Amino acid sequence: MLDDQRDPPPLLAPTSGAGARLVVFGWGNDARGDDGLGPLLLERVARTDWPEVRAIEDFQLQIEHALDLDGADLALFLDAGRDTPAPIAFVEIEPKRGAAHTTHALAPEAVLDVYERALGKAAPPAFTLCVRGEQFELGQGLSPEASERLERAWSFVKALMRDRTLAAWRRAANACRGDATAG
Repeated sequence: MLDDQRDPPPLLAPTSGAGARLVVFGWGNDARGDDGLGPLLLERVARTDWPEVRAIEDFQLQIEHALDLDGADLALFLDAGRDTPAPIAFVEIEPKRGAAHTTHALAPEAVLDVYERALGKAAPPAFTLCVRGEQFELGQGLSPEASERLERAWSFVKALMRDRTLAAWRRAANACRGDATAG
């Protein structure tokens, strides 16, 4: 987690290879203001020519998204958050059974859990990148703060793509956690 005054932490220099096969989920609703940050960030990922990257957009995560993880070496979940430390939070997540009363809106951890239970194998290592939003009301556009944070999140994603290894992503998550506790 980073404060608004700091840039995302630098990662290692680019590696020679593309790295892991990656599935990237972006979800949210651009008709609800800053809730559209996940899809806006995912749209940028989808427009790149990064090899072995699959981009998946939806309004919310569902049980069927577990199948999209099959064959991935890493997973990245992009979302907006009202209570997320600004500008972003980048954390590694693990499978966790969801307590939802429905399978129509799942947390990323629940998608990983469904993958393990349905396919009978370990889910790929996964991370969430949550961008702090300010306004989520129906009919609002992106707030000025969210627009700025979107640019910073995009810089962070590009840095992640330069070294798409689990070790590098864990270092980035630790650096984000360190920034949050240092201030």
